[in-house]
Amino acid sequence: MIEMIYFTLAGVILYFVSDAILNQIEIMRGKRFNQRNLIFFAIILALSILVFTLLEQILQR
Repeated sequence: MIEMIYFTLAGVILYFVSDAILNQIEIMRGKRFNQRNLIFFAIILALSILVFTLLEQILQR
């Protein structure tokens, strides 16, 4: 049960972190991406695979 809370909390945090990363990339670039949703998806996908794998490893111990 507690694992569900950890994974849900991680997902919410990943959403905001991914948005912040995308905003920083766009600020450095100087304009918004045309396919902003696709780039956001790629960022959150990569981060979620990493974070959820780490969470599984930590929770198995």
